[in-house]
This record gives sequence, structure tokens and C-alpha cells, in this order.
Amino acid sequence: MTTRSTILALLLASGSSGWAASPLDGEGTWIDLTHDLSSESVFWPTAKPFELTVDAEGMTEQGYYYSAYSFCTAEHGGTHIDAPVHFAERGTTVNEIPLSRLIGSAVVVDVSSESRADRDYRITVADLTRWEATHGPIPQGAIVLLRTGYDRFWPDAEQYLGTAERGSSGAANLHFPGLHADAAAWLVERRIASVGIDTASIDPGQSARFESHVTLMQADIPAFENLTNLEDLPPTGVFVVALPVKIRGGSGGPLRIVAWLPGRR
Repeated sequence: MTTRSTILALLLASGSSGWAASPLDGEGTWIDLTHDLSSESVFWPTAKPFELTVDAEGMTEQGYYYSAYSFCTAEHGGTHIDAPVHFAERGTTVNEIPLSRLIGSAVVVDVSSESRADRDYRITVADLTRWEATHGPIPQGAIVLLRTGYDRFWPDAEQYLGTAERGSSGAANLHFPGLHADAAAWLVERRIASVGIDTASIDPGQSARFESHVTLMQADIPAFENLTNLEDLPPTGVFVVALPVKIRGGSGGPLRIVAWLPGRR
């Protein structure tokens, strides 16, 4: 229920007796940051791949077309969310994540040049402070999107993950960029809402302890992984909607994430 103080804040923000303008008001463009979920989707080497089963497909005896399917998927494959409970024992489950961590203003930090030069690149505090020197402080409550450019390899697992091997040997041979644990701690101090990346993990492929996951998720910050089309987004002025499948008690799940760019057509 909307409180009196919330109503007053909205009225003051509008500068008049009306409501505050929506971030979606006016012209703009939606950018889909989600890979299709299919049998071609890249999954962690130890996770079961996505399966789609045809239950019904075709014309019925009554003369109309009908189709229905069943699917089976691991929580953490394709474009998906990591809920805090994924790496924090008392962390929030995916159905409990507040919408304020999934919907809001976003910034985009581009480290594609560094990632192109080094497949095991770890995004550093220096990368983030360099972004701030140009664009200003990352706001409290922002969604931070990290662009490595590795979505260009999707769905070629060998190029995207650094290996096409499956199982534990595949997991040991992963090579892709991710977030340095020190940079994760720096983002926690900034009190961001959530973080996303266009690789298979917030941690780099060669991470053995998943320090960035642990640091973020102990602070109840969820992560979006296997994003795409971040090259279409500017560094600031982005509004993101990231809505996962609401699995009760889940540690993650498939995610549909989109970005709104105001003033663009």
C-alpha cells in the first residue's frame, strides 16, 4: 500500500500537483538483453542442457491448430539470474528478490577491449573508477551491467566458455572474463541493486572459489549472467527490467531482461 510519505515524495518530484513522470514516458527503444533459451543454449559444463519436449503439435479433430510443450532446464543456464542464496546460506531466494533490485536505472561498464586481449581478464576497481571519472559516481541502487563482448561467441561453447568439454574436466578448463573479488567488494560498498555480465559467470572462468559471487551474495545482491546486446546500450541513461521465473525457494532461474533507452527510436 502506498504511504502518505511516498505520495508526497512523488508529488514533490513532479514539481507540480501531478504525479512524477514515469521513466518510460515519451519515445524510446526496447533492447532485448536475453539469449533465446533452446537446445543450443550454453550451460555450465556440469549442468544438464535445456530440453524441449513436444506434447502436442498439429491440427485437432475439431479443426483448430494446437501446440503444447514441456521443458526441462537447470536453473543456471542460458540467460539467467543467480539469487543470493546461490552463494549465501541465508541469502534471498529467487522468489523473494525485491523488485527494486530487478527494475531500475542501470549503468554499463565496457571492458571489451581488455577482455579481447585477455580471455581470463578480471574487471578491476580501476576499471570502475575510470568509468566514474568520465560519467560520474555509480548511483546507490543502480543496476551495473558489465560488457566484455563475449556474447558475440554465443552459442559456440568452445569460443564462449573457452572449452567445449563437458563435466568436471570442462569446468576446470573454463576461460572467460569476470569480476575481480576486490571490484565486487567495491560495488557492495556502492550499495548497488544488482550486477549483470555477458559471460557465463560473474566470476572469471578460472575462479576456483567464486569470491565475487560470495561477496555480492552475502550482501544480498543478485547477478544476471549470459546477457547479450550490451553493445547497444550507452554508459548511462538506461532503464532495465529483469524478471526471472519465480521459483519458490530457487537459487536462480531463466531470466528475461530488457533495457529501455528513452528518446531513441
